[in-house]
Amino acid sequence: MHIHILGICGTFMGGLARIASAAGHHVSGSDANVYPPMSDQLAAAGIPVSQDDDPGQLDPVPDWVVIGNAMSRGNPVVEAVLARGLPYTSGPQWLAENLLRDRWVLAVAGTHGKTSTASMLAWILEDAGLDPGYLIGGVPVNFGESARRGGAPFFVIEADEYDTAFFDKRSKFVHYRPRTLILNNLEFDHADIFDDLGMIQRQFHHLVRTVPANGLIIAPGDDENLNSALEMGCWTPLEHFGDDRGWQAVPLSGDGSRFEVAFGGESQGVAEWSLSGVHNMQNALAAIAAARHAGVPGHIGVAALCRFHGIKRRMELSGEAGGVVVLDDFAHHPTAIRATLAGLRARVGEGRIIAIVDPRSNTMRMGVHRAQLPDALLAADEVVVHAAADLKWSPHEVFAGFPKPLFIERDVAAIVERCLERGRPGDRILVMSNGGFGGIHEKLLTALGRRHETA
Repeated sequence: MHIHILGICGTFMGGLARIASAAGHHVSGSDANVYPPMSDQLAAAGIPVSQDDDPGQLDPVPDWVVIGNAMSRGNPVVEAVLARGLPYTSGPQWLAENLLRDRWVLAVAGTHGKTSTASMLAWILEDAGLDPGYLIGGVPVNFGESARRGGAPFFVIEADEYDTAFFDKRSKFVHYRPRTLILNNLEFDHADIFDDLGMIQRQFHHLVRTVPANGLIIAPGDDENLNSALEMGCWTPLEHFGDDRGWQAVPLSGDGSRFEVAFGGESQGVAEWSLSGVHNMQNALAAIAAARHAGVPGHIGVAALCRFHGIKRRMELSGEAGGVVVLDDFAHHPTAIRATLAGLRARVGEGRIIAIVDPRSNTMRMGVHRAQLPDALLAADEVVVHAAADLKWSPHEVFAGFPKPLFIERDVAAIVERCLERGRPGDRILVMSNGGFGGIHEKLLTALGRRHETA
């Protein structure tokens, strides 16, 4: 079967493309934004990708056109699909109908931590010899790729609440029908498609409604937004993490790189890893609990996480030049920014941190969370804010009176120059963006290296 995917370079759609190809389908696709790591993964899988909206890409006619949620009416290829009456579907629906219906789905939902938790969970199952399939919105270092078909029955999926497609405005995750569901947390986000928190809670409750009575839902006990969604009705057993009712993590180091895991008051072992931060300890608890539901004892899950090496673009080391370390992180919501900085601060102690923030997501560009940004960045020693031309709010107004050195720059070149001016050996430059950000990491490292050579 020939499957042509529109918007193929998104993490979800690219992962779906690899899974479909591994299942024996002929896969092709197109995308206006082609950049690593997904472009590299598609090339490695031999999947051809065009970078245009030419309807000619639909000849010869594919058996199915899978349309990503970034595609909208008015796009020439989308209009051609509709005008010619070609069979089309969404990515989540294709996945549900062609793979997930026969699998034990372990889904990870929540505003924050989905990629990290899903990666941990997939690795625990893998380390236990269960050969899970997975589709994750990032690249776990242990696997080196964002998706694989795997062997039956287990399939781990990052369950996103964003809408499915232009013709299906339900959240993606309602298609997955998990038997094991992690609900990490719930905050208002995606203001481009949700009017308020209540709308998101309603979608989360739709997800809860799909989990069978012989399944399991794993959630923190103290998240009021999640609790409100669950109070709409829950027909599935619940396990909690992060409080004394269920799974607990007891820090054994200041930065969270070593901690003891307990369940029901009984120790499950000590985890020691390269990650840091309270948020990652909580993610670990959820992953261990979900793996236990799939048959992996808690102490085996803890031991597996000692061999877990993180996720690309989650506090990932981009490189070091001239004594300055450049780190890459996907954080773009104030809560995630605060947690990321807290973890890094716990690791480096009094070391200097220069935080670069790229408010790139639709919600951040709209300014929905702008009032929370200054407080989220207080753990940094200096802050550089990218004020892109399409930003709909003024960083100068939002950060007026910010108590740390603050710089507002219009483009990547200016940010690099600012970091050259401010950075010194021993500093950590933390770049936080959910996009490619103009290749800023390599540009920073190149500029810092040249400065060092000149000096």
